[in-house]
Amino acid sequence: MNCFIIAEAGVNHNGDLQLAKELVYAAKESGADAVKFQTFKADTLVNKTVEKAEYQKNNAPESATQYEMLKALELSEEDHYLLSELANSLGIEFMSTGFDEQSIDFLISLGVKRLKIPSGEITNVPYLQHCASKKLPLIISTGMCDLQEVRVAIDTVKPYYGNSLSDYLVLLHCTSNYPAAYQDVNLKAMRTLADEFQLPVGYSDHTLGILVPTLAVGMGACVIEKHFTMDKSLPGPDHLASMNPEEMKNLVQSIRDAETVLGSGEKKPSDNELPIRALVRRSITLRRDLVKGAQISKEDLILLRPGTGIAPSEISNIVGARLSMNLSAGTTLLWEHIEA
Repeated sequence: MNCFIIAEAGVNHNGDLQLAKELVYAAKESGADAVKFQTFKADTLVNKTVEKAEYQKNNAPESATQYEMLKALELSEEDHYLLSELANSLGIEFMSTGFDEQSIDFLISLGVKRLKIPSGEITNVPYLQHCASKKLPLIISTGMCDLQEVRVAIDTVKPYYGNSLSDYLVLLHCTSNYPAAYQDVNLKAMRTLADEFQLPVGYSDHTLGILVPTLAVGMGACVIEKHFTMDKSLPGPDHLASMNPEEMKNLVQSIRDAETVLGSGEKKPSDNELPIRALVRRSITLRRDLVKGAQISKEDLILLRPGTGIAPSEISNIVGARLSMNLSAGTTLLWEHIEA
């Protein structure tokens, strides 16, 4: 199954519906499987006096607090409806991260196919229970988490899915910084999550470029989430750490190429190797002319390309055998040349 690629528009619409629509079109053009926004009300998300994270201060200096910044980035319910309709008409899945129970209920009413739980809500047990009660597939980001916090989150949602949990839950390894430095990524934690919890694992990427998410696919990521924007120079907290549409398209292609390269895992020659194999392998070959009935000695033989005759591994069965016909030096031996 192909990796599910989420083009994370997030709040890169800057509260502008037209810009949000452009992001939907760009996500579809990139080849991503889904376009994802964020659904929240600043009044029910953050205290009005909470300061911004350092990257938010650097990337969005125009607002003084988290509240001011987030208030300007809200989308209305009508905006969500129009964006969902647009995505559906284009054939790309509409997703959004709902940051509270009311937002989750609203997204359910829009017909979303899965719910995305952000890293910041992974310790919000009532919220996790509400999301799990919908019994839709869940994608949980694990940025800023240790293993025990992930375990508690899984234990919280597991009763709602029972023995089918692995069919519904994907854990995303994540480094919650914008942009994330290579030394902070720790992709091997994906394997830790997979081994510890026996669940599908993906990766939510905040690094620059396509290297890290492509490597994540090579390590088994079944979901990749990546922020993108129409213009990195726009004001806002996430634009600088996001891809532009052309880069997003390149990432999707890189992931699809990686999937092709990874293959099935079955060790066998490819169809394109078979003609080459015959040319570069050796066969048992006559070193001198021999007549019918002659007993073949080791000195009569040499191992030469091509590999269209009897394989060198059969030489012990050929030495001492007799020829069924006259053959000249340089003949590639076939089984029909050997007396039964």
